[in-house]
Amino acid sequence: MADLQDEMKRVKARVDDLILTELLPKSSAVREVDLLYRMMRDYPSRTAKGMRPFLCVTTCRAAGGKEDDALLTAACIELFQNWILIHDDIEDGSELRRGEPALHREYSVPLALNAGDALHARTWEALLKNGPELGMKKTLAIMKEFSMMVNQTTEGQHMELGWVEGKRWDLKEKDYFEMCVRKTSWYTVASPCRLGAIVAGAPGGVLRDLQEFGVNLGVAFQIQDDSLNLVGDAKKYGKAKSDDILEGKRTLILLHLLAVATQSERDKVIAIMNKDRTAKSTGEVSYVLSLVDKYDAIGFARKRAAELLKEALATLGRIRWKGDRDAAAMLTAYARFAVEREW
Repeated sequence: MADLQDEMKRVKARVDDLILTELLPKSSAVREVDLLYRMMRDYPSRTAKGMRPFLCVTTCRAAGGKEDDALLTAACIELFQNWILIHDDIEDGSELRRGEPALHREYSVPLALNAGDALHARTWEALLKNGPELGMKKTLAIMKEFSMMVNQTTEGQHMELGWVEGKRWDLKEKDYFEMCVRKTSWYTVASPCRLGAIVAGAPGGVLRDLQEFGVNLGVAFQIQDDSLNLVGDAKKYGKAKSDDILEGKRTLILLHLLAVATQSERDKVIAIMNKDRTAKSTGEVSYVLSLVDKYDAIGFARKRAAELLKEALATLGRIRWKGDRDAAAMLTAYARFAVEREW
């Protein structure tokens, strides 16, 4: 079996080539439109892991389909990922994306918003190109899954943004899980896997199992992402360290900290987290981090991620794959990587 990292890079290279050579426009004689095209190609041209397209084509192969048949759908998942990241960076006030200035920092918020909208439109346009090869019935099933993925993601994002906007701290672990399932699980694992299975013509039972697998692995993935935001290598992670504290995000790490801290510590943390990003001092961020360390909140969260990984692998293990066994094994290897990665 090929190395997981090598295989992810191989798939990402194929997807990038398709996006940059066929799906996105290269230039325009109109100066302003030419800038739009360059902005649309910016995030897709930056170094990224390509986890979602990898899951799509690998699941397709495991389910008995051909990689080439899933490649366009996988590329559309990557286009989707890039346009929501442009909007997400604006909503969160992020400084960096993939180790470089966020698009709205490099240009402006209005221009970045419009570039994200343009990528969104290109995604649906590209999905229709599946018709001649896969047939319209399968193409419409793919587009229906995409709609589900977009709706779930935006609902989850709205939950998270609403918590910050409303200064809500009456949240429990179940609230965090529900938000993560919507915001992260569907577009990070469940839909990429299900889309690959749809391309391969897999039965409904496999699609249901992949949904369960994706829900659990997606939450575990997000927990690890939250952990890396606080203790990971910023150069590898690609975003500014402790951004989640600056953005006031309600992570499992923070919710656990608030549940076990003293009342005075809790009050101080909430006061800090309720401040706008620009109003938080370095000392205040360091104070929150010191309590995260004191109560081993990251250790608590990672233990929960390990439990979710175990559940995800159990679900994956009961699927009877009809295709490439190496591809099926890759899905198991990927699940472990998603939760144990350091970048």
